[in-house]
Order: sequence, then C-alpha cells, then structure tokens
Amino acid sequence: MSKEQRAQVDAMLRQPRPEGPRSIEAIRAGFEALMAQMIVPEDIRAIRTTLGDRPALRVEPDSGPRTGTILYLHGGGWVYGSPESVLSLTGHLVVKTGFEAYSVDYRLAPEHPFPAAIDDALSAYRALLDSGRNPSTIAFAGDSAGGGLTVTTCLAARDAGLPLPAALVMFSPGLDATRTGESMDTKEGIDPILTRTSVEHTGAMYLAGQDPHQPLLSPAVLADLTGFPPMLLQVGTNEILLDDSTRLAARARAVGVDVILDITADVPHVFQSFVGVLDEADRALDRAALFLSQHVHTPDTAAAPAG
Repeated sequence: MSKEQRAQVDAMLRQPRPEGPRSIEAIRAGFEALMAQMIVPEDIRAIRTTLGDRPALRVEPDSGPRTGTILYLHGGGWVYGSPESVLSLTGHLVVKTGFEAYSVDYRLAPEHPFPAAIDDALSAYRALLDSGRNPSTIAFAGDSAGGGLTVTTCLAARDAGLPLPAALVMFSPGLDATRTGESMDTKEGIDPILTRTSVEHTGAMYLAGQDPHQPLLSPAVLADLTGFPPMLLQVGTNEILLDDSTRLAARARAVGVDVILDITADVPHVFQSFVGVLDEADRALDRAALFLSQHVHTPDTAAAPAG
C-alpha cells in the first residue's frame, strides 16, 4: 500500500546522520551512496560522452531512441551529484518516452561557483543545437538544483538569442536562493531530507558571496518568464522547497506560459527517484513522460507543412 511505502521511504531518509556541517567530500560520498540504492531499469544503454566541453552520460533505450532529446541536469545543491546519481530518473524517462537523454556533468561549487553550472548547461544546449537538432525536439529536465538549472539555463538561452526548447520538466526544483518561501519554515522537520541550515550551507558555496536577489539565482521570485515553453513542476507537500514551485508556477501563469503544477501529498524531496519502490514515484514519472511526449516534436507529432 502507498501509505506504508511512504512511511518506509520517510524512515529510510531519517536515518541518523553526523551532527554539524560535513565536509564536501563527505556530503558527496553520502549522496552517491544514497542514490546508488535507487532502481535503474535494465533495458537502457548509458554511454559516457561529452557535450559542449563537459563530460556527459548519454542514456537511451536498448531498442534505440526515437527522435527527441532530454537535456537532463542532475540535483545536488550545485555542490554534489552526478549523471550516475540520477540514472534511475534518466533511465526511466527514456524507457517511458523512447527519447534519448544527455545528462550533463556540470561543474560544481565550491570549486566552481555561480554561474559555472549555468554556463555548462548552456554550452551543452548549444552543442545539441549545433549538432543539427531542432529545438522543438529538445526538452530540459532536472531535479532539485538541476530543476532550477532548467529554468536558469532557459533564461540564459533567451538572453543569448537562442531558440528555446520545447518543454521544461522539474522535479522538486530549487528556484529561490533568497530562501523566502513560507514552506522553508512550515515544512521544517516535516521534510526528511532538507533543512534550512543544510540548503543555506550548500547554497553559500554556490553563491560565493553573490547577491541572491537576481533572476539567475532566484527565478521563482525575480525572473521574467515571458515566452517560456510549457513547463511541468512536480513537488511533494513534505518539502521545504514546496513554495519554490508554487511561486514559479504563479509567475509563469501571470505571463501566459502553459504550466502544470503537480503536487503530491506526503512525499519527500525528489520522490520520483523512488520509482519501483513508491507508487507515487511511478505515477509521477508516467505523467512526466506523457508531458514530454506531448510537447517534444517527433516525426509523427510534427505539424504538416503549410500549403
């Protein structure tokens, strides 16, 4: 039953952790160990490659991909995580859509603070466009910090005069470096993963002294989303970052952007990672795959020529 599944996941995520701030090395190792427990589908191929000037993991169905590319940006507070850590997410997305995915190993803070991650993601998108892919066949997707990067990379692409991708998909995105959402406090303790202290600790590494009051750091409260592609935001009610999604959705609606705000009750941050364990995760990824399939143009969905 789903209620029991949610309780088991919550208990797993509340396992005792060391007190006080941890070193970067410890944070990174702990996250990789956690994500290594997630279920990765067997019927995929994951191939190391490069995109732009960064390493990347190309993930595709064993049967070969159909037209359509997901540019995936992993989570980890901009300081940890990797394409391998989110293989459960990219793997299930490609199986459910039939598309290929490129998961970018963007540079991490504190070694490479803002805006290095955005620069790397934008470079990866340019590389896809330069390869001849039509932007209507590309979608951005990401979780947590990577979900935030889908928005800020889109802002950077628009500022650079590039065509925008067909769609954005965000799993529990981090969208506000000012940390002003009410859920930062109302969900403290309810969230089994994140605390204000933990996100401010890693966030300071990414900020490196920069003012968080700018669109590329806090798009949920400051970005002009005019002209953005359709977006899907998926978030759980047990998250301190809940209001990051609700406020971005409101900003998108206000300027006429197609937006789906998909809120699931009693699930944790990036609950989609628990696909195969948590029924809500499977259903959320089904909805994300449907959204991608509806908006990414393939030879059978592209509009017929006029005339």
